[in-house]
Amino acid sequence: MGVYDSIGGARTLRTVVDVFYRRVLADPTLKGFFSDVDVERLAAHQRSFLAMALGGPDLYGGRHLAEAHEGLAIHEADFDAMSGHLVGVLRDLGVSGEELTQAIERIESFRDAVVEPPDVNQQAH
Repeated sequence: MGVYDSIGGARTLRTVVDVFYRRVLADPTLKGFFSDVDVERLAAHQRSFLAMALGGPDLYGGRHLAEAHEGLAIHEADFDAMSGHLVGVLRDLGVSGEELTQAIERIESFRDAVVEPPDVNQQAH
């Protein structure tokens, strides 16, 4: 059984995403990323994406992650904060042990597609 099924499928995933975005939008370091975003639309994409990422049905029809996040200046610390909120929500819903480890590994596997590479020119100064 995958993480998706073990947490209760689509119904629980809706709660996960709703609580996740409440936490993210309340986080002063992250809320700026969402100032001009239709969060309801984004949440629908996130539910589909997370369902697929956590071993559920592959209903995600959005853009590739790298394309969707291009130019947003998302850095390692931003990704860590976002994934920390998501993992926190999963923990709060009782996901633990191997299932939580699997979820963290899946979330982490998307880091390179979301995080903007460091500016090599900036590092030289």
